[in-house]
Amino acid sequence: MKRSIVWFRNDLRVHDNEALVDAIKHSDEIVPVYILDPRIIYGKTSFGFRKRGRFRAQFLIEALTDLRSRLQALNSNLYIRIGHPEDVIPQLARACRTHYVYCNRERTQEEVDVQDALEQKLWSIGQEMRYYRGKMLYYTADLPFPITHCPDQFTQFRKEVEKIVKVRLPHDAPICKLDSLSIELEEGDIPSLEELDYKSSASDYTQGHRFVGGETAGLAELNYYVWDSHLIKKYKETRNGLLGRDYSSKFSAYLSLGCLSPKLVYNEISKYENEHGSNDSTYWLKFELMWRDFFRFMGKKHGNSIFRLTGTRNIMPDFANDNMTLFEKWKDARTGIPFIDSNMRELNTTGFMSNRGRQLVASFLVKDMKLNWLMGAEYFESMLVDYDPCSNYGNWNYVAGVGADTREDRYFMIPSQARRYDPQAEYIKYWLPELETIAPELLFNPFEQEASLALQQVDYTQPCVHIKNW
Repeated sequence: MKRSIVWFRNDLRVHDNEALVDAIKHSDEIVPVYILDPRIIYGKTSFGFRKRGRFRAQFLIEALTDLRSRLQALNSNLYIRIGHPEDVIPQLARACRTHYVYCNRERTQEEVDVQDALEQKLWSIGQEMRYYRGKMLYYTADLPFPITHCPDQFTQFRKEVEKIVKVRLPHDAPICKLDSLSIELEEGDIPSLEELDYKSSASDYTQGHRFVGGETAGLAELNYYVWDSHLIKKYKETRNGLLGRDYSSKFSAYLSLGCLSPKLVYNEISKYENEHGSNDSTYWLKFELMWRDFFRFMGKKHGNSIFRLTGTRNIMPDFANDNMTLFEKWKDARTGIPFIDSNMRELNTTGFMSNRGRQLVASFLVKDMKLNWLMGAEYFESMLVDYDPCSNYGNWNYVAGVGADTREDRYFMIPSQARRYDPQAEYIKYWLPELETIAPELLFNPFEQEASLALQQVDYTQPCVHIKNW
């Protein structure tokens, strides 16, 4: 009998899961496993933030619960263990007398170290790893260049790839019942937030979006955004919105943990275009999926450079102050700049922030507060429910001026951005209700005299830095 382990990682789904499909095809029995690694669950970043914050942890718990349910519907199960994968999986392999371990490959250093250590231990007991690519839109084998020659500019990458390389069709989810496991194996409990030393992530908000983890919820979001609401037809016009559910797709968290396959999303958009016609908006969502792949290819090409202060360009940023007291004001939404504080309060309350908001708070931290961009990147790593290492650090490289960007010295003028994207200050007032009584035009630039007086009257915090060019 051939029995194989399927090691789920950031691919928590049964649809378009090549590792799962191939394991079922070549095995008589499969042992689906997820390992909660204490180095990630309890680990800290270099600036002391918990690597996986409470919003990410809640989403993961829900995703694991959903995956277990979907596997049980196939007459299988999801076996949960806590420990180091490179230790736990060989123990399981011996106990279950398996032949192979199937998994989707990861590309950043922490994950690669685990893969390499695990592969060595499996070889020592005569077992083999089989790798697949579950997070990518494009396959590296299909690209018109080796990864070492991948363009560092997104526009050049897009031009060389999108008209030449076809996105492969996603694999269907298994529909036939699997053979029951013929050995006894304890399934293991999915721990609660409290059991993992987190506080509850419950919060009272309506205009923020509550991400429910799991493949079932991800497929429902995809169906809602593309087919039920037809919101995809105006994505390009609304994508810079700030308040509410429908200004953007909300696929990012599901893509980050692999509850949704990027190929499936791409394929559904293509189906929609065939039935209802294509436009700039339907293309633009595909465009965003390409950005996601681009950052992942940059992570593979440049390795740990994306996590270093000097970035992929290996240049020292203009500003890299490690003033933690000043940083805490940014982190805790106490900068005294209403538009910045409202975005940070949304992040701290929900684990999410719009794409526009992320660019602006990052620019403010780097260019106006003159702080080390790694502090902001690590805080995002902890807090964002849709955190993806390559996308997160790739975007911070970009804002800090140490990554690929077609414009040198990119700078966002926060008052003009606030006036453009929140002209009635609805977003500011939703997240900062203490400013409800102040006229919208007085909430964009606290350095204007009338605005400063109005903010002082409601005892709003004074700006933490003085910005002369405002």
